Amino acid sequence: MNLSSTSLSTSTASAPSSSSSTATSWFSGIVRGRSASFKMASNSSSASAGDSLGGGGGPINKKRQFRGVMFKYGPKPIQVAFKTGDYKQQVIFIGGLTDGFLATEYLEPLAIALEKESWSLVQFLFSSSYSGYGISSLKQDALELDQLISYLINKEESEGVVLLGHSTGCQDIVYYMRTNAACSRAVRATILQAPVSDREFKATLPETASMIDLASKMISEGRGSELMPREANPDSPITAYRYHSLCAYNGDDDMFSSDFSEDQLRQRLGHMSNTPCLVMFSMGDEYVPDYVDKKALVDRLCRAMGSAEKVEIEHGNHSLSNRAEEAVQAIIEFVKRDGPKGWDDPWS
Repeated sequence: MNLSSTSLSTSTASAPSSSSSTATSWFSGIVRGRSASFKMASNSSSASAGDSLGGGGGPINKKRQFRGVMFKYGPKPIQVAFKTGDYKQQVIFIGGLTDGFLATEYLEPLAIALEKESWSLVQFLFSSSYSGYGISSLKQDALELDQLISYLINKEESEGVVLLGHSTGCQDIVYYMRTNAACSRAVRATILQAPVSDREFKATLPETASMIDLASKMISEGRGSELMPREANPDSPITAYRYHSLCAYNGDDDMFSSDFSEDQLRQRLGHMSNTPCLVMFSMGDEYVPDYVDKKALVDRLCRAMGSAEKVEIEHGNHSLSNRAEEAVQAIIEFVKRDGPKGWDDPWS
C-alpha cells in the first residue's frame, strides 16, 4: 500500500497476549471486563509523522497531507484507523457508502480546528468501506465501531469520543447507539451530517422497484446473503439483504424518510435523546428528492430525537464540499459546548 500521498506513519498492534498493561483511563477496567473479545495487544509501536516531516507540528503538513498515527484496531486487514493529534478526546468520522479515508472536503480543516481545541480526529476503515458496503450491514458496522472505541479507551486512554457521521454514517450512529454496546457509554455526543433517506433517493431511479421485488423474493427463499444482479447496483456487489435494507420501505437502513409518521420516526430515532445530538442538514442536498420539504424534515428528525440541535447549511451539497468552512465551524462549536454531564461516573 502506497501511503506517500498522505504522509502517514503507521502503528501496528502486536499479537494478543494474556497479560494486560496498566491503564489510567477511568474507562479501561470495566471495558476490559465487558469487551474482552475486542482487546488489542498491550504493546504497539507508534511513531509521529511530525518527526520526519518538515513544516511545523500541526496535523496538516501541506494540502491533503495529514500527519499522525496509523494503527490496527481489530483483527481484519481492513480494520485500519488514522489519528491526527495526540489527545485523550477524539472525534470519530464515519463515512457513507463508498467512503474511506479523506472522504469529505471538511476533514482537513476540521483536523486543524480540533487540534486547537486539544481534540484528535480519527478516520477509519471497516468492512463496509469503499466497495464493501454491499456485502456488509449496519450490525457489522456497529461491531467494528465498538472495536475501534474499545481500542481508543484501552490503548489511547480515551476520555470520551464524539461520533460524526456523514450520509449512511448517520445510520451507523443511530444503529450503534441503540445497541447499548459496552463502549457506547464513551460516546459524549453525536453529529449527523446529511442524514438522508437512501430509499427515497433510490425510488427516483427506474430500475429500483423491480429490484426490490427481486430482493424480497430472494430473502423469502432464504437467499438474502446472495448477490443481486449487477444492474441492481453497478458500483459495488450487493446482497439481496443489503439492497432491501437500503431501498425498501422499512428496511434496516430506512431511518430518515420524509413519509414516516411522527411515531415511526420516534421508534427509529427516539433513543438518540439520551445523548447530545446535532443534525447538520444540507439545504441543497442533491440526494434529497425535490418534493421533500427539507426544512420540515429536519425539524421532524430533531423532534423525534428529543429536541436535537440543528444546523441548516444553505445551498450546501450532500458532502458540504462547497460549505466546508461552515461545516467545521458548526462541528467545533458543538464539540466545545456539549461536554458530558456526570462524566466521572458514566456507568451509574
